[in-house]
Amino acid sequence: MKTVTEFPRKVVEYPDMGIVMPDGCRLSARVWMPHDAGDDPVPVILEHLPYRKRDGTIFRDQLTHPYFAGHGYASIRVDMRGNGDSEGLMDDEYSEQELQDACDVIAWAASQPWCNGNVGMMGISWGGFNCLQVAAKQPPALKAVISLCSTVDRYADDIHYKGGCLLIENFGWASTMLSYSSRPPDPLLTGDNRWRDLWLTRLENQPFLAPLWLKHQHRDAYWKRGSICEDYSAIQAAVLSIGGWHDGYRNTISHLVTNIPSPVKGIVGPWIHKYPHYAAPKPAIGFLQEALRWWDRWLKGIDTGVEADPAYRAYVMDSVRPARWHPERPGRWVAEQEWPSSTVNTQSIDLIPDGSKPAIVASPQSCGLAGGEYFPFTFGPELPGDQRPDDALSVCFDQPELAEAVDIVGAPEVEVRLSSDRPQANIAIRLCDVHPDGASELISYGVLNLTHRNSHEFPEALVPGETVSARVVLDQCAYRVPAGHHLRIAVSNAYWPMIWPSPEPVRLALSAATLALPLRPLATGNEVTFAEPEGATPWATETIRATNSERHVDRDEKTGIVTLSIVDDFGEVRDLAHGLVHGSIARETWTIHPDDPLAASGKTHWTQTLSRNGWSVRTETFAEMRSDAQNFIVSARIEAYEGETLVFERNFEEGVPRVLL
Repeated sequence: MKTVTEFPRKVVEYPDMGIVMPDGCRLSARVWMPHDAGDDPVPVILEHLPYRKRDGTIFRDQLTHPYFAGHGYASIRVDMRGNGDSEGLMDDEYSEQELQDACDVIAWAASQPWCNGNVGMMGISWGGFNCLQVAAKQPPALKAVISLCSTVDRYADDIHYKGGCLLIENFGWASTMLSYSSRPPDPLLTGDNRWRDLWLTRLENQPFLAPLWLKHQHRDAYWKRGSICEDYSAIQAAVLSIGGWHDGYRNTISHLVTNIPSPVKGIVGPWIHKYPHYAAPKPAIGFLQEALRWWDRWLKGIDTGVEADPAYRAYVMDSVRPARWHPERPGRWVAEQEWPSSTVNTQSIDLIPDGSKPAIVASPQSCGLAGGEYFPFTFGPELPGDQRPDDALSVCFDQPELAEAVDIVGAPEVEVRLSSDRPQANIAIRLCDVHPDGASELISYGVLNLTHRNSHEFPEALVPGETVSARVVLDQCAYRVPAGHHLRIAVSNAYWPMIWPSPEPVRLALSAATLALPLRPLATGNEVTFAEPEGATPWATETIRATNSERHVDRDEKTGIVTLSIVDDFGEVRDLAHGLVHGSIARETWTIHPDDPLAASGKTHWTQTLSRNGWSVRTETFAEMRSDAQNFIVSARIEAYEGETLVFERNFEEGVPRVLL
């Protein structure tokens, strides 16, 4: 990445600008703007997050926000209420209070003498979600949005219930937020005494969100609120949607470009869950330059040509050897002026010939361990590995060897007819690229709770032995399968630990299956190009402890228990500007028995540390999830320390009935 140190306008920074909400709650904002914005007002770019601007997102903030400010914007990074250096309490993700606070910040910013009245909102993940939801509320000053790694459907395309199946990230992310939000504000900003009162109040009111999310197992009003797919027309701001093929949120770009009526463009690269100017696998792109083109057009009225950009720009990845991490993915950029595209044609492939005996799908509960993380994050061993171990536990439909390469661009679908011997069953379908030597690389996958075959809102129990039809939509992808390779469609009824298992072992009889494969004419080279990445001066730090990520799968040959153990040590660093030292370690274990779905369990343990000049605090959070045939059982614990003294502890435990899950 090229570091830019000289900008068209000189930048000044305000590290703790207080923004008071109508109810009196003070939100802490870090603001960068041109030094002469008071004389020459500028548009505002807002990022509104719970992830702590002081020590959480500071790496990317340093690259991004000063860059925007140097090009004539006031760039505002706000800690949401109940997090970081802001007052107040947080009770859920994307609450009405959170969205209203963002609207109030937008109104406040637009009224400042250094603002020209136009506001843009951006973010990745949580910030990508809430900027779309805020746009749907139509605050008058909000003219444009850049949303990365986000979703239009809070129920079926987030970390909760993919395809109506319970994602283990539902519990995993609740555990993460319990840890993230357990940290205090920085005493250097809030004062030597006040930080502690804010911290203890925060801890006393800290929610453990897993039970709340488990109480909404179907697509009810709780999930519809904030799901912009309920009314795409509510979004009137111009939207640039960006994502990555190695992220969990691959589908949003297509959904937005297809459905919203306001100006919209989409870009999908080979990346994990990161901003694309520093993302991997490479190639990264000049995201900040692309963002400026978007902001300049919609916030300054400058003709930058964005309206003539292709509707959908996607990176078609070449086939590579399966690996848990790829520093880069060879391939090429393709461009579609309209999306959906008339150049993408669907090839229909019958997987089970007429008159064949049904294929019996009865996977061990441990099938899925090669699947990788839902949204890889650490530049470490989190990607899907060689699929052969999971293929061996699935029913596989291998296609003939390809005489010519094919480009798969879009969302593959599989129509199935099947019967189940249990009233609730899941199905997982993977599309794989099989190399000549048998190595199997995951292209895309989809999962479906078969009781949701007709509706996520009104599921229907299966009648054992009765044949039903269902459609499994796999995730969007852009992938070249070379000549000499062949496609494999692998079907299982377990996918651990991506989804929670059914309450009983299941046997599916698959009598018909048809693959709809979206094929685009073979691209001969890059159809669009991007500038090389740029960024402002990187964050200045001293490394106290280096980062490290580990993954281990252990099988107890005596008991049969299989355990996936994960350690993500995010390291410990000192900020050279304000001296704060922060560190973080996450530990997870996911346990299953191949023959017993009720043996499934997940445990997490997070450690967070903060210190400066003899002051130190630490939080330890622990969480566990298990289930019996009737209930999910979740528990958690927070411990908070000043130095080595325990100053706060709190336990959570709750059982939630299973409902066709």
